[in-house]
Amino acid sequence: MTLWWIGNLVLLLAVVPLLVALLSRLLGALERIRAAADDALDGGVAVIEELETTPALLAETDRQVAAVADGAVRYAGSVSKLL
Repeated sequence: MTLWWIGNLVLLLAVVPLLVALLSRLLGALERIRAAADDALDGGVAVIEELETTPALLAETDRQVAAVADGAVRYAGSVSKLL
């Protein structure tokens, strides 16, 4: 019976505090991960808001490319006449 009491004391004085310390470290890591995930979500939402104008910007780019291509064709035609 005395061995049971000694075993219980060892369990209470050594194992339980160790488990509490490990659990505390685990929960701290989980909180840091949660904060990082929240920051990533906020950043993703900000990026999505910036991308809403993308179709209009792509349309403007297409117009500019067409204008430059037209000018390049006219220039190439003039140069070919000179050569």
